[in-house]
Amino acid sequence: MQMPPPLTRDLVLIGGGHTHALVLRSWAMAPLAGVRVTLINPAPTAPYTGMLPGHIAGHYGRDDLDIDLVRLARAVGARLILDRAVGLDAQAQTIRLGSGQVLDYDLASLDIGITAEMPAIPGFSAHAVAAKPLDVYAARWRDFVNDVTTGTRQPRVAVIGAGVAGVELAMAMAHDLRTRTDTTPQVTLIEASDGLTGTGRATRARLMRALSAAGVTLLARARIARITHDSAVLEDGRVIAADLVVGAAGAFAQGWLGQTGLPLTPDGFVTVAPDLRVMGHKTLFAAGDCAHLAHAPRPKAGVFAVREAPVLHDNLRAVLMGRSTRRFQPQRDYLKLISLGERSAVAEKFGLAFSGPWLWRWKDRIDQSFMEKFRTLPAMPAPSLPKERALGAEDVAGQTQPLCGGCGSKLGADALQRVLSRLPAAGRDDILSLPGDDAAVLATGGVRQVMTTDHLRAFTNDPALMARITALHALGDIWAMGAAPQAATATVILPPMSPALQTRTMDAVMQAAAQVFGAAGAAIVGGHSTTGAELTLGFTITGLCDGDPVTHAGAQPGDALILTRPIGAGTILAAEMQMRANGRHVAALLARMTQPQDDAARLLRPAHAMTDVTGFGLAGHLLAICRASQLRAELDLAAIPLYDGAAELADAGIRSTAWAANLAAAPVTGASGPRGVLLHDPQTAGGLLAAVSPDQAEGCVAELRAQGHEAAIIGRLSAGAPAILCR
Repeated sequence: MQMPPPLTRDLVLIGGGHTHALVLRSWAMAPLAGVRVTLINPAPTAPYTGMLPGHIAGHYGRDDLDIDLVRLARAVGARLILDRAVGLDAQAQTIRLGSGQVLDYDLASLDIGITAEMPAIPGFSAHAVAAKPLDVYAARWRDFVNDVTTGTRQPRVAVIGAGVAGVELAMAMAHDLRTRTDTTPQVTLIEASDGLTGTGRATRARLMRALSAAGVTLLARARIARITHDSAVLEDGRVIAADLVVGAAGAFAQGWLGQTGLPLTPDGFVTVAPDLRVMGHKTLFAAGDCAHLAHAPRPKAGVFAVREAPVLHDNLRAVLMGRSTRRFQPQRDYLKLISLGERSAVAEKFGLAFSGPWLWRWKDRIDQSFMEKFRTLPAMPAPSLPKERALGAEDVAGQTQPLCGGCGSKLGADALQRVLSRLPAAGRDDILSLPGDDAAVLATGGVRQVMTTDHLRAFTNDPALMARITALHALGDIWAMGAAPQAATATVILPPMSPALQTRTMDAVMQAAAQVFGAAGAAIVGGHSTTGAELTLGFTITGLCDGDPVTHAGAQPGDALILTRPIGAGTILAAEMQMRANGRHVAALLARMTQPQDDAARLLRPAHAMTDVTGFGLAGHLLAICRASQLRAELDLAAIPLYDGAAELADAGIRSTAWAANLAAAPVTGASGPRGVLLHDPQTAGGLLAAVSPDQAEGCVAELRAQGHEAAIIGRLSAGAPAILCR
């Protein structure tokens, strides 16, 4: 088997701003061999600033202005870490994340944007929202609009700052509120200076007319004293009624940069040289609004972030290859296109101003052209077969997508059962296992010990995330047996990489796994490592039972079937590999997969039978209970919880690699539509499935939900030949 080229350098991009997004797009078109690329961003998407006013005005949906960083990272083959950087040591070349994780880098770049937070104003943090970060503001705006339309809040808005951003947002909010309510909105623009700022005289005149037409009131020479839950109080005593206050007065640097020891301007921005490297630091770059161009100072504007991208991309590659960098020289002036709430805009350049609907259409074309760069990305190629091949190769490799990771790559239940049935009996009286149970049961020193092993082919390029999910996935068998985790050994297969990257990767894997097992009451006691074609992780775990273990057998007629977690993970992960999944849905799935289920297992300990839903899908694992207990299951298809986006992807024909084998091994009578498809979807770190006495089921589900599990009663068991029916 041909091995991939070894990884030798870690490139870490801190922040998913416009510059970094464009750098990643270029990287996807021409990757540099040997470089492991990492993107750190708090959210799975990054909003495009140019379309924010249009979104607030109601002209664009939320997805229209979002750069999907999950898709972008997949196109690059990058590790995406959904976390916030809170510290950086440029001398040690390390980055500290909000979760406490520390990353090493060989080369890094900052593009973390700015904030409009005004904590110095009393009440701002508690009652107002900053226009930046944009995703936070956009979410707060949607909540506010919902409250206004339901009558729980009044359409009264105050905007602090009459620069271009404040003017655009004030008119956008006024327009959206007018279209949604019968009440005339009250929008007030509060400015400390004499009037509008950031534009020339001709543009200001046009903007003043537009503000008046939009019903926006401008209060100049007005300073905020404090903000309450329903007002902005000025220093002169005036009270401006406002159910929403938005801060748009200026750009402020991220506060944590002040603790890094980097060269900063007096207002906290990172000072960079002409090649965009941070002054005095050869292995650190900065771009976008968080950077200050010492050689050519410019205002904070997205146009400069976009123009920096090709230079940053070339210079990152140059440093990684030991070559010379080039200079970034920004233009002196740039075109400003200012939205007016309705589908109209004002344009300014070289002191000249124009306005009209045609300018909005022009702006829309520019914005859509920018976003189109991220809507069409190179997908992972489908597997191909040589022209000359043995019979049957088409049947085995007939997938239309690459092999799935996680449980989607596992062997089918029928194939495994045929192999296992041919093995000799254990022949030892201290092995108490029943065929097909989740873990082996051993009689050891007068106690019942369970033992299991599980290994996963990586579906994410983040080793720490993969380690957390794999550990929790493997623990599912222990918890399903009603046992307490005891000890674990690790098996780690790393792709080819330099000794330095091996150390970093192994440390990330073992630290993440140790945290999971430690929280579960177990300890890692050893393991094995080797090099292979791709990252594969596994754990062998033992656990101790207080009493008899919970097995697949023992379910009784009338028992309710409780599922603790949604299904659809395999479909979403398959779609993500094909770059057809929504990044937010992927992020929500991964977040759920990293949540332990020990508390759920304790609540379900009185169950008559239990299993965890993993590679064979819900139907396959339920059929195992039916066969062991000699009962029939009747599912309420509509009651089965699904991960967001899973049904739509299944309806579009997305299938995990293991789906066909799961369908053949566990047919379901009466299943149809996307929900029927998802019954056979392989789950990684899936939920617990328990057969519970009917008089306890409702209370058990209520307790599970109170602890944060998306639990549901999904069906019942009854007397009859082992089978699964849907209604």
